[in-house]
Amino acid sequence: MSDLPLGDGTVSEIQIVDAYHERTKNYVHRLAAGPGHIDFDTQPDLFRHYADAPIIRLPLPIEGFELPYWRLYISEDREPREINKDNISLFFRYALSLTAWKTIQETTFPLRVNPSSGNLHPTEGYALVPPIEGIHDMPGIYHYLPKEHALEHRSRISPSLWADLMKPFPEKSFLAGLTSIFWRQSWKYGERSFRFCQEDIGHALGTLRYAAAALGWKLYLLPGVDDAQISRILGLDRDQDYVGAEREAPTVLVLITKYSWENPAGLKLPDEAVSEISNGRWEGKANVLSSAHNFSWPAIDEVANATIGKGLTIHEEFAHFPSEEELFGVPVRSGSFSAEKVILGRRSAHKMDRKTAIDGATFFRMMARLVPSRGPRQVPWDAVPWKPRIHLGLFLHRVDGLPRGLYVLVRDPAKITTLQKSMRKSFKWANPSGCPSGLSLFLLKEGDYQSLSIKVSCNQNLAGDGAFSVSMFSEYLESLSNYGASFYRNLFWEAGLVGQVLYLESEEAGIGSSGIGAHLDESVHEIFGFTSRKWQSIYNFTVGGPVEDIRLTTLPAYQR
Repeated sequence: MSDLPLGDGTVSEIQIVDAYHERTKNYVHRLAAGPGHIDFDTQPDLFRHYADAPIIRLPLPIEGFELPYWRLYISEDREPREINKDNISLFFRYALSLTAWKTIQETTFPLRVNPSSGNLHPTEGYALVPPIEGIHDMPGIYHYLPKEHALEHRSRISPSLWADLMKPFPEKSFLAGLTSIFWRQSWKYGERSFRFCQEDIGHALGTLRYAAAALGWKLYLLPGVDDAQISRILGLDRDQDYVGAEREAPTVLVLITKYSWENPAGLKLPDEAVSEISNGRWEGKANVLSSAHNFSWPAIDEVANATIGKGLTIHEEFAHFPSEEELFGVPVRSGSFSAEKVILGRRSAHKMDRKTAIDGATFFRMMARLVPSRGPRQVPWDAVPWKPRIHLGLFLHRVDGLPRGLYVLVRDPAKITTLQKSMRKSFKWANPSGCPSGLSLFLLKEGDYQSLSIKVSCNQNLAGDGAFSVSMFSEYLESLSNYGASFYRNLFWEAGLVGQVLYLESEEAGIGSSGIGAHLDESVHEIFGFTSRKWQSIYNFTVGGPVEDIRLTTLPAYQR
C-alpha cells in the first residue's frame, strides 16, 4: 500500500479499491475466490423485464443497411438521420440487440451485439427520449428488451420537464443509460466479477458509440453526472419496484445527438428536473432473476460502494496526439464489409486454428484504430473525455513481415518515456519496419511467446493459437490519485472499449477474436518488467483464425 496517494481525503475509498484489486488477482497457485462449481438451479435469467410496464415493439430493421464499415469513422460528409422510431430501432439493433440463437443438444442460448464475459450479460440499457411518433406522444423513460427488440415504458415526462432536463444539450438529442446487475456475473465467477461487469460496460459503451455513428449521430459520455442522478432518472432507487429482485447499479449516462457538442467538464443535470422525474409515476416491477443466491460476495459490495460515481470534472488536451494521416499513413477509405455485417457478425471465438496469419498492414491498421487522433478524435475515442490510461503489451505470433516477439503499443505518446523507465531495462524499443510515423508501437524482444501467452491467460490455448494476443495494463495509481476511487471503473471501461474496437477490426479483416477476462495478473507484470504497483494488468485479448464449433446450430436472432 506504500504507493497509494495520501492526504487527498479519498484515501479510504482508494484503499478499499486497492484491497479489492489485490485480492481478486489470479496467481498460478491461487485463483480469485469463486463459487467453485456452477449451480445451474440458480442460474440467473438472462433477461430483465418490468412486469406490467407497457411494451412498445420496435420495427425489425430490414437487413442490408449498406453503409461501409470504414465510414463509421467518417461522418463529416453524411447527413445525420432523424430521431424517429425506425432509427431508434436501428440504434438499439446495432447497440444491444440479439444477433443469433445457438443450440446444442437440449440447450439454446442467445448471442448479442455487445459481448460479455461468459455470455452472462449483466448490462442493462435504458433511454430517455423525446416524443416520437409510434412510441409515445410525450417524452419518456424506457428499458430496452433485447429478446423482443422492444422498449418497456417505465415513466412519462411532461414536455416542460423534458425541456428543463435537456436544457444543457443541443436540440434533437436524447439520453441513454447503462446499468450493471452484479449477481449475473458473480453467480459463476465470484469476487472478480466486479471487474468483468465494468469491462462489459466498456464493450457496451463501444456498441452504443458505433450504433450512433452508423446513423450519423454523435455520442458523449457524461462523467459529471453522478450515480445518484443516474439512479433517480432511471428509477433504480425505487425500492418498491425491486421487491425480492436483484438490484441494478447505475453506471454511465450518455448524450446522443445529431450535432457536435462541446462537452462541458463536470456537467450535471438540473437537480430540480431530476427530482421531479424521480417523483413521477412509474410503471412495472422488476423480475426476480434467480430463485436463490447460494453465495454472497461482500468484497463486491465494498468496491461498488467505494467506486460510486460522485461526478467527475475531466478536461484533458489531445493536441499532442497524432493526426489521422500520421496514424494510418494513408487514411482508410475502403474496406471489405458493410457496417451492419461487421457489427451484427461479431462473435467471441472459443478456439483458434494455430495457423492463420495477418499481414502487417492489417495489424498496423488495427493498432491505429486504438489511438485517439487529434482534431477531431476518431470513433469511439471521441465519446470519452480522458486521455488513454490503457496501454497494450502484445505477443505477436503470426503477423507477416514482423518478427515474433513482445511488443508494446503506447496509446498516449506522452507516456513513452514513463513506460520505458517502468518496464524491463533490456527491452529494445525499436519501431517495426513499415510502422506509420504516428503509431507508438515498439518491438521489445524477439522470440516465440506462444506458450507464455497461453500461460498468462490461465492456460487458455486461444491466446497462443491466434495471430497475436494482448495484455492490457493501466496507469493505475496515478489514475486513482488524479480522479479518485470511482475512476477504477473507468479503467475497465476503457479496456472494454479497446476490446470492442479489436472485435470489429477483426471482423472487418475476416478473422476472429475474443476477450480473455481470466489472466494471471502478476505474471503479466513479470513478463513486461513492471516492478512498481503504479501499473496494473487489466484485461487480455486475442485475435486470430477462429475454429467453428460444428456441434452448434445457428438460428436467427428474430423471426419477422
